[in-house]
Amino acid sequence: LQKILILLQVTLSVVVGKTLMILFPNAMKRYILKMGEKSRMCQNPKFSYENWGPTFFSFKYLQFVLKVKWKRLEDEAYEGHSAPNTPVVTLGGEVCHVLDFMKDNRPLILNFGSCT
Repeated sequence: LQKILILLQVTLSVVVGKTLMILFPNAMKRYILKMGEKSRMCQNPKFSYENWGPTFFSFKYLQFVLKVKWKRLEDEAYEGHSAPNTPVVTLGGEVCHVLDFMKDNRPLILNFGSCT
């Protein structure tokens, strides 16, 4: 049911966005550029609007957004439920899953941090 609701929401967003791009191309370009500023895409001088702007609200855009949103559904954790078995990459580059690291009946502890 959640996937169907996401499909409807994203499809409606793409249809409205594509329609607005056709009817008001200059206004939509300004809007998309503002979105690009928030994500810092516009800071790369080699990556102009013409490279990525027209891809917004395309079929490939729809597919990508759906894939990301549907994947996030699998990664959500809820109190009292089983932990999600999220894919991870080892330092050696091997792709495995978090629950692959569980041993016998010992608790699995995940420690998150950052280095600068």
